Amino acid sequence: MTTLSRVFSASLLIGSCHLMASGLSLPAALEILENNNLEIRSANLDTQSASSDTAIAKGYNYGSLDFTETTSRSNDAGNVFGFKLSSREATFGDFGFAQFDNTNPNILSVQPKDLNYPGYQNYFQSKLTYMVPLYTGGKLSAYSDISEKMEKIKKLDAEHMKTEKRYELRKSYYDMALLQNSLDHMKIIYKNISTLEHTTDMMITEGYAKKVDLLEVEARKANVERSITEMEANKKLLYHYISFLLNENVTEIELPKKDYPASAVSESDVLANNTDLQKASQGLEIREKMVDVAYAPFLPQIGAFAEASSADNTFLGDFNDHKAFTVGAKLSWNLFNGGVDKNSLEKARIEKLKTVTQVELAKKGIALQYDKIRTEIESLNSQVTSLEKELELSDQIYKNYEGRYHEHLVSMSDVIIKQSQQIEKVLNLQMVKNQRNERIFALEKLSNGVK
Repeated sequence: MTTLSRVFSASLLIGSCHLMASGLSLPAALEILENNNLEIRSANLDTQSASSDTAIAKGYNYGSLDFTETTSRSNDAGNVFGFKLSSREATFGDFGFAQFDNTNPNILSVQPKDLNYPGYQNYFQSKLTYMVPLYTGGKLSAYSDISEKMEKIKKLDAEHMKTEKRYELRKSYYDMALLQNSLDHMKIIYKNISTLEHTTDMMITEGYAKKVDLLEVEARKANVERSITEMEANKKLLYHYISFLLNENVTEIELPKKDYPASAVSESDVLANNTDLQKASQGLEIREKMVDVAYAPFLPQIGAFAEASSADNTFLGDFNDHKAFTVGAKLSWNLFNGGVDKNSLEKARIEKLKTVTQVELAKKGIALQYDKIRTEIESLNSQVTSLEKELELSDQIYKNYEGRYHEHLVSMSDVIIKQSQQIEKVLNLQMVKNQRNERIFALEKLSNGVK
């Protein structure tokens, strides 16, 4: 760091001692961000929703237990006879034996009235049924695994959102430090030009300067004052944005001790932690499970059920005496469906191969981004070093020209030109440092940020 830059940094630290004492520090702000930021909250809720989806997918493995209460009243012959059989209350009289006469040669043609025209019968049945899939060709377990992978992807999305917001908050803090540094420098320039204005006014009184010289100084002073006003407005905007990120009002922050963050992220860090690559990896595992799902129709599907019930002509009447139990199992196996399953399996395998290629492409793309950003940071570092030297030189030239003006060796226009160059260097240095910080933070974001 140059001598001039150290002077300005010292000025910045002295001028910011109150902020250092009472302002919101970056670590504290990052903690508030994780708890208060609305977008992070929304992403966390998405994760919770995905967790519920996983629980739902796994729940299908345990089958279902249903309770059914049926209430009926009918005089339909089939229903009445069925009701009585179900409730274990059928009698020989229900078959029409009251009209049975073995002396009647046409006994088989008799239509028993008790059987065909029964009175109304009430029917109350309580039934408990449990159905469970025993084997589905691996489909249910594959869907459970897929749901778990989707939940992991949502967690990665939430982590990516946290990284994004941490990036925006940290950049805002360092932008504020840069802005304050430039503002301090502009205030020094403003103080110098105010001194020059006073000196010029005195020289006019003594007849050593012209009125136009004072007008030039006043115009330049107004220009510098306007730049300072714009910078102060930008500070307010930064505070508004920090308040938005933290979801609470922030009026003072503790500025970072340096105006740029360290950049020690390696390519291995990026490839290990990048959320896009991790999501791509989870996506590949999902494709592998989708192949299992597509293969499941080639295998048999086996399910079982157990049922317990009781029925009576009154609600819960003789419940224990009328109990009934049923157990069973079912196997289904599709033998032919026009090649639909075969083609679905082939498509799933192709999609898996496509995803393998996409994951590899993503890795190479991320590595390329890393190299590009690293190269840009190195270039910007060189520009910062060069501009700091140019600014130091510009300051010295301005002081030299100011002294020469007092000795009537240069015009006020020459002094103003040198001061304009000085201001231009200040603004250019701030712009390049901003670009460097943005690239450093982009590198951190590529590796899922700095915790």
